[in-house]
Amino acid sequence: MSHLACADEPAHPANREQRERFETLRRLLPAAPASLANSSGIFLGTDYHFDLVRPGAALYGLAPNAKIPNPMRPVIRLDAKVIQIRSIPAGAAVGYGYGFRAAAPMRIATISVGYADGWLRSLGNKGAAYHGTAILPVAGQVSMDSMTVDVTSLPEGALRPGDTVELIGPHQSADDVARACGTIGYEILTSLGRRYHRRYAGL
Repeated sequence: MSHLACADEPAHPANREQRERFETLRRLLPAAPASLANSSGIFLGTDYHFDLVRPGAALYGLAPNAKIPNPMRPVIRLDAKVIQIRSIPAGAAVGYGYGFRAAAPMRIATISVGYADGWLRSLGNKGAAYHGTAILPVAGQVSMDSMTVDVTSLPEGALRPGDTVELIGPHQSADDVARACGTIGYEILTSLGRRYHRRYAGL
């Protein structure tokens, strides 16, 4: 068994080089099932499949190659509960370090997910949550146990404490979240902590 270093870049010469070295070494060893392809390697073609492939990120529908449309359907959904909504005046600051300041009167919702839950702190003032198709931009820093989003675009009463917003789902994939904070979808999924209620559907 070996592991491809550059499988998410199909044209990278390391892929062919690693496969050829793997084949050479395999011939020197006693016969045994062979495995080279990780999730992205599966999409390099049957020359990389050997006897066993090892889907990891692919099981969750993460993109095997960030430069082309994802051929798989993402299967992860992450919703977070709204714990309060406040109206703030123009000029009011939100969050640690006054990292966000309202340019006009706004409504801000506090969401019960933070970096202790694996929602990366680097998403402060980046990315968004969704309520239906409405984008709710992150406003301010992501705190340990909570974060705040701008809900001014929603009609009054459309979102209330106890309702949920989408963090990962049909409007925003884990790969989308990863792009917002400069990482990969796998880091987003492996960072999600134990405090979430998990529900497995379709098993």
